[in-house]
Amino acid sequence: MVFNVAETLDHRVGRSVWHDRVVFPSTSPEAGRESWPSGPQPGPAAAPTRGQPPAPRTGPATVDGDRRERGGPRRARRAGEPARRSEDEIDEPDEEVIAPVEVHRQLALTIAGFAALLGVGLVLAAQTSGPGHRLPFAFIIFGVQLLFVLAWTMAMRPPALLVVAGISAAVAALVDIAAVQTDVAGLAPLGYLAAGGFLAAVLGQLVRRVDRVRVTDSLGATLLIVVGVVAFGTLIVLSRIPAGTQAITVCLTASGVALTVARLTDAVLPWPRLAPQVPRGAAGVVGGAMVGTLTSALLGSYLVAPFTPTRAAVIGLVAAVTAVLADLAVGYAEAGRLMAGEPPTMWVARHMQGPLGGFALAAPAAYAMCMLFL
Repeated sequence: MVFNVAETLDHRVGRSVWHDRVVFPSTSPEAGRESWPSGPQPGPAAAPTRGQPPAPRTGPATVDGDRRERGGPRRARRAGEPARRSEDEIDEPDEEVIAPVEVHRQLALTIAGFAALLGVGLVLAAQTSGPGHRLPFAFIIFGVQLLFVLAWTMAMRPPALLVVAGISAAVAALVDIAAVQTDVAGLAPLGYLAAGGFLAAVLGQLVRRVDRVRVTDSLGATLLIVVGVVAFGTLIVLSRIPAGTQAITVCLTASGVALTVARLTDAVLPWPRLAPQVPRGAAGVVGGAMVGTLTSALLGSYLVAPFTPTRAAVIGLVAAVTAVLADLAVGYAEAGRLMAGEPPTMWVARHMQGPLGGFALAAPAAYAMCMLFL
């Protein structure tokens, strides 16, 4: 056995590396070395080491470098048959564009005039109210309540329409009597009458077998009609409270101005449209609430204590916003009924519904703000 020792000294780093090699006489120097194959060896690919991305997988040949060929044979396209399109070329169906409802200027002007007349009538009627002299104001409120019952029952058309209208009119009369005759001005008797009237209206709808099926669907409509009638009665209760008449003047004036300005703006500039199916614009809603608040602040500067421009502006803002939002909600409800396929109701009734609903909701808001801020 022969030993060949090779020594290589690295002078740069000062280290020496010894390489020992054993050579047998019967073998060549190249024996024991494995030859490296020139190509890749078949077999399972080794798992990629941690921290390195996996090797790209091999697959079938590609056409044009973009799309892989299918494994099976391709079916020949028949004559006249359209070629298959890729998923990227398939056009998605466009959404249906809903044409906006036309805004009728004459109709908007008519509704604005009705809102202005209703507001002026309620404000002037409140001035006739005094200690021991509530009946004139109660009669005017009763007339507005009957108008509310007529418009809302014809517009919403609940089951047993005549029964609901008759019970609501009876509740309106009882509410006005209770608001005038009770010793202590409060809302408790009105709440009891509202609950009793709602139950009586529902029972009246359950009597007839034809109307019994639609009772559950019309509970909201029946409740709105009865509660709206009772809401007007809060104005009579508010007139019996100190500074209540002035609060009615401020709140109803702000509500009337807000409704009128909103409708006038819709007749001139119904933009931007809040919904394609509703002929109302955001400019009218916002502008009406702002002008109504400004009007109430001006009234507060002329009224006596405890009113100030700031307090009058606050309670006027609440009343104006409540009125215009109630009017807007009526428009959305009418559009929803038309989209559901229900036949349109009486023309006069459905267009009187908005201002009447706005004043009905502004009345309890005026009572609440008077009790909180005055």
